[in-house]
Amino acid sequence: MAHVEHFEIPADDVERAQRFYERVLGFRYERWDDDMGMILPPSERGIGGDIHRRSDLAHPTVVFTVDDIEETVALAVEHGGEQIGEIQPLGEKDRWVYVRDSEGNTVGLFDHGGATA
Repeated sequence: MAHVEHFEIPADDVERAQRFYERVLGFRYERWDDDMGMILPPSERGIGGDIHRRSDLAHPTVVFTVDDIEETVALAVEHGGEQIGEIQPLGEKDRWVYVRDSEGNTVGLFDHGGATA
């Protein structure tokens, strides 16, 4: 079963966006590099995400953790969606990919190696 993993917020100015989410919503920021960092909720409730320099995806994105990324991509395509790009590695086992849903929205998929990795 899938669950919401995190959200991604593109920004033209990462530091300005960091200050906004800290001051307006109380999120904490953990810098990774000049182009990206994590924003963490101010309490145990809720999920965190990242702020990254704006690129091809110019709008916020929700990322779902799934059991098997290939299976989920196949289901998305079968039900009117579309895979965007190739499945990308993240660390030793984790992987991610974007898909377009049946309504044209882009969402991220993430797994910890899946059944075929």
